[in-house]
Amino acid sequence: MDVQHFERITAFIEARLTPLFDAETGSEYGFSMDDTGRALRALRNAVLEASAIKGLLEKRESAEPAMRRVIDQSVEHNWDVLRGIARQWEDHTDFRHEFKHHAWELDHHHAEVPAPAAAEN
Repeated sequence: MDVQHFERITAFIEARLTPLFDAETGSEYGFSMDDTGRALRALRNAVLEASAIKGLLEKRESAEPAMRRVIDQSVEHNWDVLRGIARQWEDHTDFRHEFKHHAWELDHHHAEVPAPAAAEN
């Protein structure tokens, strides 16, 4: 499990969400005060919070064993949050097989070749 896994899954999810916040497309979903707008903002916040693990992964190597276990649990939890969100678009052409794996499984798989630029939807 490394930062690049988090960067790829976050980019994938952001590519699905960003058009919903794009004022140039006339979208008011992300900015409105109805339940849809609030849900979209909450989802985006959850994605941003779960993807903010770079500092944890950097500290892992020098951490004491007890702290390393806490870091591992946090990384696994945040990956599971992102994995659950990304799997809503499992049928999307930019969806990567690695997004199906649990955090501990990613240590045993080689990183996938980067996908082409994300297409809308």
